[in-house]
Amino acid sequence: MQREDLFPLIIDNLSDGVYFVDTERRLQLWNKGAEEITGYTAEEMIGKICAETLLQHTAEDGQQLCSLSCPLYETIVDGKEHTARVLVRHKDGQRIPLSIKVLPVRENDVIIGAVEVFRKDSAVVYDDNVIEHLSHTTMRDKLTTLPNQRYLESFLGYRLNEFKRFEKPLAVLYADIDDFDAFNEKYGHDTGDAILKRIAYSIKRNARSIDLIGRWGGEGFLGIYLISNLTDAPTIAEKFRRLVASTTFDFEGQPLNVTVSIGITIALPGDSIETIVERATALMNQSKTTGKNKSTSDN
Repeated sequence: MQREDLFPLIIDNLSDGVYFVDTERRLQLWNKGAEEITGYTAEEMIGKICAETLLQHTAEDGQQLCSLSCPLYETIVDGKEHTARVLVRHKDGQRIPLSIKVLPVRENDVIIGAVEVFRKDSAVVYDDNVIEHLSHTTMRDKLTTLPNQRYLESFLGYRLNEFKRFEKPLAVLYADIDDFDAFNEKYGHDTGDAILKRIAYSIKRNARSIDLIGRWGGEGFLGIYLISNLTDAPTIAEKFRRLVASTTFDFEGQPLNVTVSIGITIALPGDSIETIVERATALMNQSKTTGKNKSTSDN
């Protein structure tokens, strides 16, 4: 047996779980230890992007790590070793606690991916419903169940890091309901809440899985979109505006609706969460002052 043939054999017979992802976080290796710990076979895992698998790495407080603060992604970006305690979903549906270590993989001093080594952290098994409840409590708006500001900020930071490293074009939308205080005074806050929930339902049914749209607070919504071309931004904003305007709620036999003013901006080199949200908000205010129920973009 050649020396280079020994390494796959050794890895496959470790009791620890081991897997390798490329820079897109697509699984290229999944050893027998990983199969035994998680219940998923190599055939079920290899070729999938990590976030697309059913493992759904979360922190103990329910925070979803695959799309927010993924140790694999951090290692690919900064080239450093990262360790963490996480929960993953076993194939039988239960959440199991793992201790993980992530190391960069380099070829000619260029990072080509990362290896994660993991083992069970304890004998405790967590009920999946408890974790889902924690996730909703900490990362979701209580009224609409849309992502809350904390979730949006984490995801936006993640997307900005992707933009800086991989130059993936990114658009951020800020929408604010027009004259919502007057609406609540006329029809009552319960009706206002009902409209917000109905808008949230429409958003969920129409959002792409790669984007994130949530409630920023009050009557404000923030959308984070991956785009192919800079000209996509105005189209996204208009689609969102029409979606809200066409969403109705029945009030004593009368269909009610609201409109939104929107600002949408493109990520620029050097942008932070604060600068890009401020720019989208300023563009939204332009829409407010020039007639409402309209969208304004910076391109």
